Amino acid sequence: MTNKEQVDQEMNLKDENVNEETVENTSPEVEIEEEVSQTESEENKLEYEVADLKDKYLRLYSDFENYRKRTAKERLDLISTASEDVIRDLIPIVDDFERGLKASENEAEGAKVREGNLLIFQKLGKILGSKGLKPMDDLVGKPFDPETQEAITQIPAPSEELKGKVVDVIEKGYLLGDKVVRYAKVVTGA
Repeated sequence: MTNKEQVDQEMNLKDENVNEETVENTSPEVEIEEEVSQTESEENKLEYEVADLKDKYLRLYSDFENYRKRTAKERLDLISTASEDVIRDLIPIVDDFERGLKASENEAEGAKVREGNLLIFQKLGKILGSKGLKPMDDLVGKPFDPETQEAITQIPAPSEELKGKVVDVIEKGYLLGDKVVRYAKVVTGA
């Protein structure tokens, strides 16, 4: 080999080494830059998803708060409206009692006053019955029921069949539909 050939060969080897080094040097840098850009892209994507989920959460929370406030207001309106109907129906009875009291001032006979009061009482019972209120009647002689009755006291039973049963009713109980509005206060036999 001649000097010239040797020099050319060495140059080619150096060029190859430089090219390999360049390829080796540029290849990891390019890969790193690509990985960084992919990582940044993924981070941006995740940040967008987090922001989107936060927005959805805030909207859902806001909707729930509005729903809660609206239902609370509707519940209060319903309660006030329900009692309004009952009160409106009871006002004529109050008027009847006022007229009855005014008429009884001049009345000497108690029978007519009692008859007027009885009519007013029946009218009141009819209105309350139309609203679903039912009195608990005929409790004397029936077994004591703690679901609808409250035992005030217990006395010796006047007869053997009244043991454990209601002997007397102190205060009448009432049902509104199937719900106990007021428990009957009773005396039971021992």
